[in-house]
Amino acid sequence: MQSTLRAKRPTWLLALLPLGAMSAAAQAMDYGNDEYGFSLGGYLRGWSSFNLNNAPETHGNDKGKLSMLRGSLLLDADAVTGPLSWKAIGRFDKEWMTGYQDDLQDINRSMVNTGNRGRGSDLMDEYDRAELREFYFDYEYDRVKFRVGKQQVVWGETDFFRAMDVVHGFDYRWRSFLEPENEELRKPLIMFNTTVQVPELDGSLQVLVRPGWDAHNAIGNSVDFYGGRWAPQPYRGTDFFSLLDTDYDHPAGDNEKVTGGLRWSGLAGDVNYSLAWLKSYQGDPVVNSRFAPYKKMPKGVLGDVIHPEITVWGATASTYVAAADAVFSSEVVYTEGVGFNQGSYQNPMFGGAVPPGFAGLQRKDTLTTMLRMDKTVDLTRVLGTSRPSFLSMQLFNTRVLGFDSDDDLVELAAYGAKKRRDTTLFTTVLQTNYRNDTINPSLAAGIDVNNKGGFLIPAVEFALGDSWRLRAEADLFYAAGRGSDGGGDAQGKGDTRLFGYFDNHDQLVLRLTRQF
Repeated sequence: MQSTLRAKRPTWLLALLPLGAMSAAAQAMDYGNDEYGFSLGGYLRGWSSFNLNNAPETHGNDKGKLSMLRGSLLLDADAVTGPLSWKAIGRFDKEWMTGYQDDLQDINRSMVNTGNRGRGSDLMDEYDRAELREFYFDYEYDRVKFRVGKQQVVWGETDFFRAMDVVHGFDYRWRSFLEPENEELRKPLIMFNTTVQVPELDGSLQVLVRPGWDAHNAIGNSVDFYGGRWAPQPYRGTDFFSLLDTDYDHPAGDNEKVTGGLRWSGLAGDVNYSLAWLKSYQGDPVVNSRFAPYKKMPKGVLGDVIHPEITVWGATASTYVAAADAVFSSEVVYTEGVGFNQGSYQNPMFGGAVPPGFAGLQRKDTLTTMLRMDKTVDLTRVLGTSRPSFLSMQLFNTRVLGFDSDDDLVELAAYGAKKRRDTTLFTTVLQTNYRNDTINPSLAAGIDVNNKGGFLIPAVEFALGDSWRLRAEADLFYAAGRGSDGGGDAQGKGDTRLFGYFDNHDQLVLRLTRQF
């Protein structure tokens, strides 16, 4: 058994350990001139997180236990070689086994839940990575800019939940959706990215071509289906990948297929707008069930995880409204071919011997709308802040078109809750500043309007000189559909939905960064 770090030690100090050996030597570099030059920066970062709830899946009491101990080194290099500008970003991630994760791994290895060993038998393999995240060059000629290589492209302006930001998948395995910087979770892709400026029309045309040269797992969202710390309740310690395979060559979602998109961005009066078309892959995975195969017989015992190809049509607009002294933004996205699993708790397969959601797969179109307001609010007299604060509010709705209750769609495979026609989410973020921006508290919150439940994230970040940043946050979830009290009952509950998956997942997180 791997060595463990127990929560009874002074574990709040462990966030410092990944930085200690290297921080003194970390220095930024900058050489050359405008025609030929090189610069290097980056950060060293350490995280530690602690359970604020007991996990019902384990035998002991996990409240207060260390759930994550992680370190990262990111190197960000820029170079100029005549007409070409280069960018390279590499990141090295290392986690240390904690007692809590060791318990989850032991449950996975015991084969009590699954009968076979899968990826959850070696949890550290899911978290430890050495990755060249971005590597591309830019070349500009007259009105045209070419960017070629592995890169990130951001379309849309949504935060926690996304409408237009679907060019890439996200890696939610180690931190779920909670890391503040989206670029740390986004999965870069190899693309040919061309932008043509059209000043006569106050706009530009962006053309994306993804040739399909990426690693298989570069498409779609990577989620915890292997029984780790962010596996949805009550599946921590249940390694679904012992019974499920991952199929990146499925006819409905072949990752080697050439995909891409077009986006026109422009200015009409005081309104910034964009129109986009994109061929991409569904972010959240669905299951091609062995009991009702979709276009191909799966290899896994229960089925295969796939990411179907989707077609996205979208429009965005934003403008400043003087009457409200705020910037209003909107997004409307029509998505063709979204996959949903079938088989709710009302129609159990084989008397409930097979988990819900394995009765088949059906494709539907969806319409997603987002309305957002960003506003500066003066709270200096109320809260004593050193300057006005930033407030953002967002209303986000996804409607399943052609919805029919008889289709028996589910919210998520392995859960029995039936999919509803509309899913409406409201989120808000308040960012404040004290002592000349050296102490920066924030509060983020969200609710599921249709299905109830939500989250609350109070946080504070300290700027310690020019190079050091310390962030402390609490990730608190409020589940409407609770299947947790009965341990393994959640899969059969008809009310366990989005925030029910996070029941008993509350965390206290400390993050220390040394920038250079």
